[in-house]
Amino acid sequence: MDRVRATLRSALNAAVREGLLVGNPLAQVRIARPVRPHPVIWTDERVAAWRRDGIRPPVAVWTLRQLITFLNGVENDRLAALWWLIALRGLRRGEAAGLHRDDLDSASRELAVSRQLVALPGELCCGPPKSRASSRTIALDDEGTRRLARQAVQQGIELMEHRFSDQRRSDARARTGPGWQQGEALFTYADGRPIRPEYLTHRFHVLVSELDLPPIRLHDLRHGAATIALASRTDLKVIQQMLGHSSIVTTADTYTSVLPEAAHRAAQATADMIIEAARSAPGTRRSGVPVTHIPAAALESGYCQT
Repeated sequence: MDRVRATLRSALNAAVREGLLVGNPLAQVRIARPVRPHPVIWTDERVAAWRRDGIRPPVAVWTLRQLITFLNGVENDRLAALWWLIALRGLRRGEAAGLHRDDLDSASRELAVSRQLVALPGELCCGPPKSRASSRTIALDDEGTRRLARQAVQQGIELMEHRFSDQRRSDARARTGPGWQQGEALFTYADGRPIRPEYLTHRFHVLVSELDLPPIRLHDLRHGAATIALASRTDLKVIQQMLGHSSIVTTADTYTSVLPEAAHRAAQATADMIIEAARSAPGTRRSGVPVTHIPAAALESGYCQT
């Protein structure tokens, strides 16, 4: 509703500038801002409540253990490389579907994101990403690079083995737009057509159900990628660039749920620093209470930098 109002207000302001209206009738309209739900972790308590009552948070991310269960469970899925990419690098659904094989630079271990695929009735449209900042180059890990390279090879084999009539090829091109070429997408169906974004959502939900994992949306894998990157002490600016956010405030405010393990490490490190400072203060009687070694705990949490 807020976006609809903003669009309408902009159109009416343009009409005022053109002299078509004396004033903007929406200028004094006030609509309460929607409350954006923040991601929460699927802790054991939340999982138990969901299994018992069917209650689930609107936006949730998996723990590291749950994510590993998912990645292991989809190892033999023909789109395993895509699930790995979204789960670790946080691509949006349309960005992943819009990737071309030429976007992958295996030697540099980099992936260029410069378009997204959007499904319209009867066809697929390829357009620019969500914002200017969303056009970006993403660094890949070694395993992710190997997976994507294998994906391209495997799809090439599938395409060679698949036989189409000329008419069916022509129909497929018409459905996916004039710029589409068979097999050029990084992620395709076995017949070479680019994967439709809504199919990714459907397939993801099927896999999650088969693995009996607590439910999350496909987009929540993106939330999880940022959460895990933060837990591994990746700089927030790097996470912003990885996700393609225009503002670091969005990254900090929306995508940085804290994994339970990281929260406990931070809590212990904070307590250790306070206790150690109190024990070493001049005139303070030293206590016999054992204290975790401060440098190790603080460095493990990532809150103390050397």
